[in-house]
Formats: sequence, C-alpha cells, structure tokens
Amino acid sequence: MFGLSFLDSKEDETPLPPPPPSLEVLPSEVSPSLNFTLEPVNLGELTLLKGRVSTKEVFGLPNSDLVPGVYEGGLKLWEGSIDLVKALRLDVQNGNISFSGKHVLELGCGHGLPGIFACLEGAAVIHFQDFNAEVLRYLTIPNVIANVPKKLQPAPTIETNCQSGAEVRFFAGDWSQIHQLLPCVKYDEKDLNCHPGDGPTSGYDIILMAETIYSVSAHQSLYGLIKKSISRPHGVVYLAAKKHYFGVGGGTRRFLSMVENDSSMDACLVAEVTDGSSNVREVWKLSVK
Repeated sequence: MFGLSFLDSKEDETPLPPPPPSLEVLPSEVSPSLNFTLEPVNLGELTLLKGRVSTKEVFGLPNSDLVPGVYEGGLKLWEGSIDLVKALRLDVQNGNISFSGKHVLELGCGHGLPGIFACLEGAAVIHFQDFNAEVLRYLTIPNVIANVPKKLQPAPTIETNCQSGAEVRFFAGDWSQIHQLLPCVKYDEKDLNCHPGDGPTSGYDIILMAETIYSVSAHQSLYGLIKKSISRPHGVVYLAAKKHYFGVGGGTRRFLSMVENDSSMDACLVAEVTDGSSNVREVWKLSVK
C-alpha cells in the first residue's frame, strides 16, 4: 500500500531505563506551587490556551526537549499538536468525523489540545495519557481546566462529571503497560490478553496522538497499545507527526511501514504542512480493516 519497506532496517539505540509505574493522576493532585502561565494559541476561528511551566522546576532538568526514558518532552507544545487540532476541526466541519458522545483517548498528550478540542466538541469520555505523571499534574490538568467551560471540567476524583455527562481522566505510564489502567480496555491478567471488550461502548472510538513516533524503539509498543485500545470495527486514529525526525530515526514513513506490514489497519493522508520553517509535517487517519 505504501511501498516503504526499505525503511524497516534496524537502528542502534541506547537502552532506556525501566519505565515508571503506571498510575491514574487525579485533578485533586495538582500543585499550585509552580509558576503556571497561559498564552493564547490562535487556530483561525478557534483560540485555545497553552500553559507554560519550567522543565527545571518540574524535573530538575535544563530546558531540554526530552531525556529518553526519563522525560519525554511533554512540557513543550509541539507543532504536530496544533496541526492535529486544525485537521480535526476541518474534518468536523466537513462532516468526516463527529466527537459527539464518543470515547476519546489522547496518547502522549502533553498540553492536551487535541483532547481538549474533543471535549469542546461533545465527547462523552476523554482520557489523557502521558509518560510522565508530572506532566499531567503540572501542565495537562491545569491546561484542561483553563480551556473548557466549568461544567466540562474534570471532577477532583475519578467519578464521572455528572453535570455534563463527560468523563475526563488522566493516566501516566509507558505504552507497554498503560493498557492495564485504561478503563475502556478489557485486561485479563490470567491470559494476559487485552482487547476492547464485547460491549457496545468498549474501546475508544477515536485515538489522538501528536509527535509520538519520533523514537523507532517505541513504535511497536505504541502500535500494540493502539490495537488493544481501539473500538472495533469503526474506531479511528488521528496521527500528527513529522515525515522524518532527524537524528532519532522515527517519523511517519517508518511508522506507516510497520502499519502496512501488519495489514490490520488502513491509512489515509489527511493533511500535509510544508511551511518552509521546519521538516514536512503530516496528519494521517488510521482505520481498522
């Protein structure tokens, strides 16, 4: 389908430390002690807010993009997140997708702008996931609260926000393990099988992710999580990323080559961004075959 098999060669990558344990982060755990500021993000007729916190304050690290296996860049607003919101908004306007009443999962959420957009568009369930619990506590949750109307804001505990009917929850952990916590994924410890389950609302109708495929070493665990989490047969994935991440080997071509070889999902290009200021960026839509 893509003719990208030549990109499947192995690359040497430094072994990563063991991932932190998976856990749910509650809005009540948000600490007001850090300096959290807000800036507008202009998306045409839509304006969202992006929070800003110091990497040094949160992690004790210099203002680095990421430290593999320790801090995965969640405090920075990456270009792909904005690209994804714009693409989603256009698809909603064109009638290609609706979030109303849907179960939505954002992987590698950081600021959570795509998930926030889903919330504003009427999703029934929005679950945010990031590698680092600190990112959720100090950035994602405050950013969600800053962007959505009070009636849509996440409850302090894990209970559903009954006033709006929306469930907004936050989960931290590695993609190889987080399936054990995600409420819409059925997990059986005895046979170690994971699948979206048999009920009409099992699995996630829409999975969103931006700038998550920069590291080739994480492709298999990310794709495995997608297949465990997606609702069948009509679930979709929206992926925003650079065509190639120089120096780390990942990108849409490497990831889509893996998807093609697996033969369980179709992919369609939704948008291409060639603004001349950075590497070519793309938004893809994956669907179950």
